[in-house]
Amino acid sequence: MNYSSFKYLTKQGWHNMRVNRLMSLASIGVLAACLVITGIAGLLSVNVNNFVDRLNDQNVVIIYLYDDITEQEKAALIASFTEENYITGYTYVSKDEALQEMIAQMEDYEDLFSAYGGDKNMLPASYRISMTDLDFYDEVVSFYTSQPGVEKVSSSAKVVNALITLKNIVNFVGWGLVAALGLVSLVVISNTIRLTVFARRKEINIMRFVGATNAFIRLPFMVEGITVGFLAAMLAFGIVFGAYVALLTLTAQNGAWVYNIFFDFVPYEKVWYWLLGAFCISGIFVGGIGSIASMRKHLKV
Repeated sequence: MNYSSFKYLTKQGWHNMRVNRLMSLASIGVLAACLVITGIAGLLSVNVNNFVDRLNDQNVVIIYLYDDITEQEKAALIASFTEENYITGYTYVSKDEALQEMIAQMEDYEDLFSAYGGDKNMLPASYRISMTDLDFYDEVVSFYTSQPGVEKVSSSAKVVNALITLKNIVNFVGWGLVAALGLVSLVVISNTIRLTVFARRKEINIMRFVGATNAFIRLPFMVEGITVGFLAAMLAFGIVFGAYVALLTLTAQNGAWVYNIFFDFVPYEKVWYWLLGAFCISGIFVGGIGSIASMRKHLKV
């Protein structure tokens, strides 16, 4: 196929969109709505994953030690910290350091703690270990609770498990929406182009009998479907991106506590190009596949 033929067939596809502009606008609207919902689900999933990952980075398990723990037991604990690849580091906090931390946290009541230094200090020494993956949290707590010299291990298992469950649910629902809405968009675009094909079925049959190739007949409808998908992608990106930027701006301007939450959102500079690329690829793919599916019956002679 030469350039002039390609140019003619491309214009013919755009002409079909103008002739069937109401159905084309309906297809763009439905596909854009599906992409908007999918984009919202995707951004929600990204932000939940980011929030959980930040908790991973900040997550610390505190292992409280008995006062009579031996040096050999301490050495065994230190060795176990370095053996596990999901433990990124550890810090030893002595009894005196634990007391100073408590005084710093409750500085208005510093006088109450002044008499509890030295031998009267009832706070335990501890190791604080940081982890890379919350999925190992229960395993770590269970292991170190049973180790010699360990009095107890701080455990927020319910909170951790709830966060992991939330992350998995959001990811599952997000991908489910992508699949369902993609199927809906595919059906709508296929039906739209099928109407155009049906209206021109006699012309298509004549073209087939005089020797026109499948590619020559299919290209205008492919152009129509791809254009519908691209326009829907641009519309959906504008809506989702504008709403996301507005959300980030709003949260940044509504007080200190909301401003702290703002930092848990993924900045739009890091997601806009992924969002645009995903919308364009999805829109063009759904439009193209919808065109091919609607043409199959009428290309048979």
